[in-house]
This record gives sequence, C-alpha cells and structure tokens, in this order.
Amino acid sequence: MPTGRTTTESLNDSLPTAIAAAVNIREFKGVMTQLVRRENLEPGTGLTWNEVGIDAINAQSVGNDTDLEDNPQQLSDTLRSITPTISGLSTFVLDQVAERISKKSFARLARVGQDAIQRKKDEDLITMGQGATTDLGATATVLTSGEIAAGSFRVTSNTTEPGTPPIYAVFQGFGIKHLWDELGAPVGTYEISNGLSRDVFEKGIRAKYEIGGSMVIEDGNIPVVSNDAEGIVFAREGIILVQGRAPRMKTERFEGRGGGGTMVYHYDDYGSGEGGSAGMWLYSVTHDATVPTG
Repeated sequence: MPTGRTTTESLNDSLPTAIAAAVNIREFKGVMTQLVRRENLEPGTGLTWNEVGIDAINAQSVGNDTDLEDNPQQLSDTLRSITPTISGLSTFVLDQVAERISKKSFARLARVGQDAIQRKKDEDLITMGQGATTDLGATATVLTSGEIAAGSFRVTSNTTEPGTPPIYAVFQGFGIKHLWDELGAPVGTYEISNGLSRDVFEKGIRAKYEIGGSMVIEDGNIPVVSNDAEGIVFAREGIILVQGRAPRMKTERFEGRGGGGTMVYHYDDYGSGEGGSAGMWLYSVTHDATVPTG
C-alpha cells in the first residue's frame, strides 16, 4: 500500500478533462472574391450569364470634300458568357456526439464547412487568373517589382483595350518576401530617412503599398509547386465572378443511422471568366517561392 502525500499525479485518473475553449484550425480565408468584378445571375434568366461588348470604331478628319458615306464604320459586338456551377460539401454528426462533446467545440462545427466553401471559391478564382494568356515571370527566379509594374502598365496602356484601376497584384507570401528584400535593401546599408524602403522594412508589404499602380496583396491559398508559385496582376474588371444562388446551408435528419444524427449540407453556386479583351487585363507571374530563411 503506497504512502506519502496525495498529489494530482497520484489521483490523475480521477481528474476530468475540461475543454476551456475551442478554435478552428487557422486557414487563409482568401481575398480574391473582394478584388474582382462581381455580377449576379438573376432568377429566371437561364443557366448562363451573358454580356455583350460593343467593339470600338474609328473617327476621321473631315475636310470640305470629305464624304463620310464613302467610309462607313461597321458596328460589331462580342458575347461573353459565364455559367456558374455548384460547389458543396456535407458533414454528418451523430446525436450522441453532439450531446457528449464540449459545447464550445460543437459551436465551431458549422463554421468549418463554410470556411471550406470560401477557400474553394478563392482557389478557383486563383486558378482562373493563372490561366492568363501571358506569364511575365519564370520558374526559379525571384519576384521583382519590375514584373509587377510591367503587368500593371500592360493593363492600363495596351492599345487594344486599356484597363482602368484599381489594379491588384496577388501573390503567395514567399514571393512577396523577395519584394521585401528588394525594397528594404537600402536599410542597414546607409542612413535612410522616412520613405518607402523604411516603411517596408518596419511594416512589411501590405495592401497600402502600390507598385506601378498595383496594390500588392498576399494570398496564402496560391499553391507552391516544386518551390515555385504563380501570382497574378489584374484590373478588377479583368476577372468576373458570377454568383448564382447565394451560399446556403441545409440540414437533414437520419434517425436510422447510428442512433440518429444530422447531415449538414453547404452549397455555393458561382462561375468566373476573363473580362475585357482576352489577355489584356490579366497577367500571371511565375516566381520562386522557396520557404524564406533570412
């Protein structure tokens, strides 16, 4: 029979485990849905959102002997169509589980599904942007401010159909670190007064910083493949997000399964496409995205 003081270790099996708090595993919610042009597919208008763009025509100088009937300008149009598709997921929770687990944990379950839907929408918009006609970067090369500026000015000054601000540069954080290295390089080399380099050194790259007119924004949902990532530079009008039915959640009871439980369904209905003349308002930039070490 043991002797000695009674401690928490000696009565460990009698101590209950109490959940003081519950949190969802952190994930990058994404930013793309807030940066693109948004349209709704109204009820009763079919499965596809359609937009007609009227093509530009030319004017000419008119002199005393000019007869405009000799040079009529032909009007033409271009149809742009986007068809939303449904994304969804389901979760099933037994009544026994709902009754026995911590109420703090149970309250967090519904949020997990909606976070997954939102992440997929962000990833789909990223994938759409990465399908740009022109890639201004290359694998295994560091991201530079010049590449972002090139994309920005190609949006606003192309001769086919110039785009208008706002313009965004959305990149994975490991690539943005290269911008931090470039723009913050003067710090520590010589005395530097207040300005961009000092701000970047102290606060990092955030959306308030513009490079060539593009707001630089981090999106951790951009995938890194073989130490490379692909960011995008685009005008808001360069990517169109068409929303079908609004995101929704439905529940269904199953009394005969495991003593009863509830299936929860999450749905979203959306599609995306390129705005403006193809390849003019949207550019991708492949770059090195090796994990930063210093």
